[in-house]
Amino acid sequence: MKKQSILSAFALFTAGATISLLALAFTPRPTKTAVLAMPMCHGTSDTAVFASFAKDQNFLNAHPSPLPVALTGKGAMIDFPVEGGVIGHGYLVKTRKKTDKYLLLFQEWWGLNDFVKNEADLWSKELGINVLAIDLYDGKVAVTAEEAGKLMQANDPARSSALIIAAAKHLGDKADFRTMGWCFGGGWSLQAALLLKGKIKGCVMYYGMPEKDLAKLGGLASDVLFIHATQDEWITGQVVTEFETNMKSARKNVQVYHYEANHAFANPSSPRYNEASAKECRKVVKAYLLGK
Repeated sequence: MKKQSILSAFALFTAGATISLLALAFTPRPTKTAVLAMPMCHGTSDTAVFASFAKDQNFLNAHPSPLPVALTGKGAMIDFPVEGGVIGHGYLVKTRKKTDKYLLLFQEWWGLNDFVKNEADLWSKELGINVLAIDLYDGKVAVTAEEAGKLMQANDPARSSALIIAAAKHLGDKADFRTMGWCFGGGWSLQAALLLKGKIKGCVMYYGMPEKDLAKLGGLASDVLFIHATQDEWITGQVVTEFETNMKSARKNVQVYHYEANHAFANPSSPRYNEASAKECRKVVKAYLLGK
């Protein structure tokens, strides 16, 4: 059984507003603020902190090469223009029923590999919405921890931010978004939510590095669902507790689910895959996203 910890911040509506503690069930998301313009840059110190883990041999050892995965999805790679840069790429899955709802997926440190593409197809089918997995490595994919570490360290946060903004623009003004990512992509799921502001409806982080800047967190338009692996030596319980505290200070809502598992436990192509925990947390994530 998972340990479930939910920390909710309070919203000030009137001088006589009351403070309501979130129960274990999901609650309606915070009041949304329409934002027509998206900022071109955000601080990315926390994604850089995660990238620095690539210098830790223990972190490399904790990421055995992923098992081969057969691409089973029906999505397709797309290109989109990026202001001031080279063309961006992503794997797009469209639903049969027309909708302006999108889930933006963010890769693990391996890159946009077939596991992520398959996840895009699966989530599109389960949620009934469009899914775009944005390629933050511009076509590069790693198969060993050493290769992945080099790609993650070489990742330019400004380029990744530009890709996110460009992808959202490409999908149209009527589109609204939910974000989700694992590991390296877990941190970028939150950064994307910060970048896209009022267009964001929900944010899922699988064992990613949280943002620490209270001013930036204060601009978050959605709540956050955080999946924590209790045996993770890098995204530790202390990191998660600090994130909960910061979100409370920023008057934002975060729901944290703890699983007795290791980093990368939700990836079936990882030798560290924990099937029981992965299936259990997938139900939680699905229920959360269906409510968005």
